[in-house]
Amino acid sequence: MRYSLLPVLGGRMESFMNIYLDHAATTPLSPPMRQYLSSLLHDFGNPSSLYSLGLHTKSVIEEARRNTAGFINAPEHDIFFTCGGSASNTLAIKGYCSRHDCNIFYSPLAHKSILKCAASHKESRPLKVNKKGFLDLTDLEKQLCGQSRTPFVVIEYANSEIGTIQPVDKIIGIVHRYKGTVYVDCTGSIPSIPFDVKNADVDMCGFSAHKLGALKGCGVFYKKPSIEIEPLIYGAQEKGLWGGTENVLGIASLGKALEHYDYSFVSSKNRDHVLDFIRTSIPGTYLVGSLTDRLPHNLYICFQGIEGEALMMLLDLKGIQVSTGSACNAKSLDPSDALSAIGMDEKDIHSCIRITFSGQETKEELDYFCRVLKESAARLKTPDMN
Repeated sequence: MRYSLLPVLGGRMESFMNIYLDHAATTPLSPPMRQYLSSLLHDFGNPSSLYSLGLHTKSVIEEARRNTAGFINAPEHDIFFTCGGSASNTLAIKGYCSRHDCNIFYSPLAHKSILKCAASHKESRPLKVNKKGFLDLTDLEKQLCGQSRTPFVVIEYANSEIGTIQPVDKIIGIVHRYKGTVYVDCTGSIPSIPFDVKNADVDMCGFSAHKLGALKGCGVFYKKPSIEIEPLIYGAQEKGLWGGTENVLGIASLGKALEHYDYSFVSSKNRDHVLDFIRTSIPGTYLVGSLTDRLPHNLYICFQGIEGEALMMLLDLKGIQVSTGSACNAKSLDPSDALSAIGMDEKDIHSCIRITFSGQETKEELDYFCRVLKESAARLKTPDMN
């Protein structure tokens, strides 16, 4: 637990507890991880070099590949490292469409990298979702039925903004029934939901390292050997699928994070504690997305009559970090793609904050957050909402 002194009005200093509650945006490096990465800083050899310094660096990458393969129950040779989750998403879509005559069907709740990439393909269309954020499976079947081109369905396992978890097994089953191919973006889900690619029978998937306690700038891409795709970056590395000298530290950090990854901290306890407090103590609020099929660390709350950014900044002044949604939309005033897709009331779209937990918050930290949240919301309420 950390405390800091922050200046407040009048120039006096006040002690605040520091609480990070934006784990869906990125995760901190643990002390053991920082120590491990420091030990690798002298290993500067190029992994493609054949002398001992390069071979040693290459072995670090291959160890990380083994750990990553084991983490999602995949063969090592089907794991490819990219420079991030957005890169893996783009490689899947651009790479597949370059080799196949296909129609893309995509979730309108997906990450911006998927939405923009899919929209650049002339034969693409969004799937229907309901107000809780679930894909309409009846619509999915209707869209896939009678396709002359190969159906290519792109979804995310769970929406990292509103937290809704898709029925992925059912979706994959439907797509395969119509001889289609599925790509699943697991970046938002894999920190709290294990994914077994063999049991799921998924064709391709991807995720990002920095959501799992590793460094930014590293991503994972998995595909079945039978799926042919065109490289996005040409070169010799990663079997020619992702060229360029490897990000050794990023890949190594991912391998180490997955080696010791602990799903025992995954629990909805802290989320539910805060949600219960909000429901009973802060009027004019409601939960966005599903409650029952929801990421256990995710809360997305609408505070009616309050600007979400103002609430976020006021909490930050008290040492608490939350967000108004996906970090990829943080610098844009445009409505969130996900909130627009579920048909949220336009006047409420900018009144939301996202709170994402690590699962290791103490009761003292949660109580402090709840108290400050209530005080901040009351301070920002518009007169007609009081």
